Amino acid sequence: MESLKELYRIGHGPSASHTMGPRTAAELFLKKAPNASSYRVTLYGSLALTGKGHMTHTVIKDVFRSIRVNISWKPKIFLPLHPNGMKFEALDKKNKVFARSTAYSIGGGAIREEQEKRPVPGPYKLKTLGAVVAWAQKTGRPLWDYVDISEGPSIWAYLSEIWKVMRETLENGLQEEGVLPGRLKLARKARSYFMKAKSMRPDVRKNGLIYAYALAVAEENASASRIVTAPTCGAAGVLPAVLYYVKTVCGLSENKIVQALATAGIIGNVVKSNASISGAEVGCQGEIGTACAMAAGAVCQLYGGTSHQIEYAAEMGLEHHLGLTCDPVAGLVQIPCIERNAFAAVRAVDCAEYALLSDGRHCISFDDVVKVMKKTGTDLKELYKETSTGGLASLVLHHLKS
Repeated sequence: MESLKELYRIGHGPSASHTMGPRTAAELFLKKAPNASSYRVTLYGSLALTGKGHMTHTVIKDVFRSIRVNISWKPKIFLPLHPNGMKFEALDKKNKVFARSTAYSIGGGAIREEQEKRPVPGPYKLKTLGAVVAWAQKTGRPLWDYVDISEGPSIWAYLSEIWKVMRETLENGLQEEGVLPGRLKLARKARSYFMKAKSMRPDVRKNGLIYAYALAVAEENASASRIVTAPTCGAAGVLPAVLYYVKTVCGLSENKIVQALATAGIIGNVVKSNASISGAEVGCQGEIGTACAMAAGAVCQLYGGTSHQIEYAAEMGLEHHLGLTCDPVAGLVQIPCIERNAFAAVRAVDCAEYALLSDGRHCISFDDVVKVMKKTGTDLKELYKETSTGGLASLVLHHLKS
């Protein structure tokens, strides 16, 4: 498995795969062919279908700055390695191509070039959550300690910075009001929810605050603000929301929160390595489902759960999102994405609390659910995988046009 630095990435929304990834791919190609008279970029499959709503073309043009860029959209053509394919071509003064490269945005902001060799093995030797739990039981050490052993002490400064950015994004989102960019004219809700939640009875305040925190991050993401992939931009509100809530309520130290980030990172890495976190590849179950699993495991740890209880909480977080489609209305990371962050955050806390009532033993393992999620994603039709051609996207757009 890769370093957590590949899972938690700092960048700008609204989409890790459609915004952050294409930006990185364009930057890489610009370094290879910096002296072109013009560039030609072709976007395929999911990138072409929802790229305009995700501002894919905007970030690509921003990378090439004043150099002329022609962007073509090929929504009906899906390249072989991943639904998010793109081709870059550099042209000379005679308009002849002298350099080209094909790249894929594979989820969470990560890029894979077509000619790229097999990836170098990451620092984590254990590939499943079950194996990491078994290691923890054998050694008597907490799950987060496996991150320290695998990556070394330098990872903690990185995770501290990740938490800092998460917290800043959340707190900024709680202060903002107005309308989100895009044709839906969706109003921000986080600040209103936060103010109302603070005046609620204690027995119902919890959910209100968690909703507000998740909405704050998701709305900042939709506004192309600075964000942390956890594991993606579209699901970036879940983990910060629950960590912020638990820290505030329980008065936990920054160190405890960073350790929880490490455990959540192991969970996310297992999904990323053995299945996918790309909505274009497996649907929203890979994004919001993984985020819920990561958050559930993190909260369970912060509440004092055992390694088996943490695994159980993560398993439920992913299991109960199996089959979730990725159907963003108008290709924007707004409907249903923003609300999904809020509900997944509350569900993550529920999963943690449920697991804590048990002894951690259960019938279906997290790793088995990861396998099922991957197979379910393979079975989903393309119109339900970040193409905005099916599901809620087609239904709501029909109403908008009428």
